[in-house]
Amino acid sequence: MATPMTTDGLRRLFNVRVSMRDAVELSVDVTFPTTTPAPAVVVVTPYGKSSQRAADVAAAYAHGGYVFVAADVRGRGDSDGGPFVPYRRDGRDGADLVAWIAAQEWCTGEVATWGGSYAGRVQWLIALEQPPALKAMVVQVCPSDPHVEWPTGIQTLMHIHWHAATDGRASQVRPHVDWEAVLRHLPLVDLDEAAGFRSETWREELGHQTTDAYWEEISYQQRMHELDLPVLHISGWYDDEEVGTPRNFNGMRASALSERARNAQRMVMGPWGHAVNTTQELSGIDFGPGALIDLRAVEIAFLDQHLKGIEPASPPAPVRMFVMGANEWRDEPCWPPPNAAEVAYHLTGSGVGATGRLALDPPPADTPADTWRHDPFEPVPFVMPPSAAQLGGPDDYRDVEGRDDVLVFTTAPLTDAVEVIGPVRLHAYVSTTGHDTDVVARLIDVHPDGLSQRLCDGIVRLRYREGMREALKVEPGDVYEVEVDMWDTAHRFLAGHAIRLDVMSSAFPKYDRNLGTGGDMVTETDGVVVTNTLHHDAEHPSRLLLPVASVADDTHLR
Repeated sequence: MATPMTTDGLRRLFNVRVSMRDAVELSVDVTFPTTTPAPAVVVVTPYGKSSQRAADVAAAYAHGGYVFVAADVRGRGDSDGGPFVPYRRDGRDGADLVAWIAAQEWCTGEVATWGGSYAGRVQWLIALEQPPALKAMVVQVCPSDPHVEWPTGIQTLMHIHWHAATDGRASQVRPHVDWEAVLRHLPLVDLDEAAGFRSETWREELGHQTTDAYWEEISYQQRMHELDLPVLHISGWYDDEEVGTPRNFNGMRASALSERARNAQRMVMGPWGHAVNTTQELSGIDFGPGALIDLRAVEIAFLDQHLKGIEPASPPAPVRMFVMGANEWRDEPCWPPPNAAEVAYHLTGSGVGATGRLALDPPPADTPADTWRHDPFEPVPFVMPPSAAQLGGPDDYRDVEGRDDVLVFTTAPLTDAVEVIGPVRLHAYVSTTGHDTDVVARLIDVHPDGLSQRLCDGIVRLRYREGMREALKVEPGDVYEVEVDMWDTAHRFLAGHAIRLDVMSSAFPKYDRNLGTGGDMVTETDGVVVTNTLHHDAEHPSRLLLPVASVADDTHLR
């Protein structure tokens, strides 16, 4: 085959056909370094192997001495098969592709996987197939197992955007759809038709609201003990799939097959959204010029070590993280860092009217409970663009906090900086007049000018208060002890700022609205207004649990 003429001196082959074990052919583009044979890096994507981004990444890796192979997943782009069914064949196809690459004369037989989001989860599914040539993975903004990011039993409503975009072989752009109206549509089962198309996958997934065999087929986080691979884990504090990256890093550090693999895990966390390392500013918050790094160089150095045996002059720390507020990068030996200790900030006073307080002292025995209404047809908004390109950032929530269905608890202004670095949780005692409700918790940095900067948040649905394996009955009036996983952050609350907790029962449209009936959220169209109660007295010590890395003086919290 003739060498195509290029402007950067790299040789490329386009639309190479690769046969899978069932004879379906995938289409791949191959970019070569100046010298072969060389190790190879492969991405398996539903977003177009021939996109500008894929071409840029391929060139960077080729200039770094790697063959880069980009493949369209089965049923998308130029690959055969179909219709496209997310994830169900990608592990086996990816393993076949790794074996094909390793057997080519231009490859040394050493292969790594690369990619983010969908292409991040695919890497884990490929690894679980145990292809012998797979030596390392570079995983960005990786989704967790089902129900981890959306523990309501129903995938986050923003997925309807994704199903629309992948509705066909080519990416779909539908700028004239009224997405705000679509997201308010009930029942959820035909949300796809409200957006003008039909998705069998959307409907099939809604039929599995607990963790069952359907979801276990594409789950990986409970199977890390089967793997023996170095992994570079990359995400941002405002990635809408952030929770998966620290969890995967710690999972592999704890349970990978060999000590070599456990010690080879690395994690990089920046002040980024889902599109990592693309901007130093999100939602008007500027994290400074140091927020952007040469991430590709970090990736290539990681693969040089594990595919080429090139040891770094100075071994990198297992964790490289950006501390917001301080706006600086730090190296740590583990996640959370060893100097972070969990501190309980008790809910006291009344959160109604934004007058509640967070304090280190437990509340008095006679502290009255707080109540708030949840109307599923007037839900508390989650601040985000209707495009769903980025599910929230360091947005200003002061207007949301002015609603009468949001409880607000705040410390006094800090006299010294406080660093919160690690996973954040709310331990709460709640009851409801309904047959189900949600508890949403959000951590906020209150600036001296009043800006309420979102840091992280999470949700628990009462029917799933003991996990996603089974929906439990909710009895009106009974008090339930729940824990809300609010994900992770690394943030310095500066002196003069305040730490705040918001509690509510919706974050729409990030999560579906709890209709309060205890019935099937997928097919119901009617809901009920419920009154929820947050108990925070001596018998029910509701508390915000923060991983505090440094507190110079805690007397201001008492």
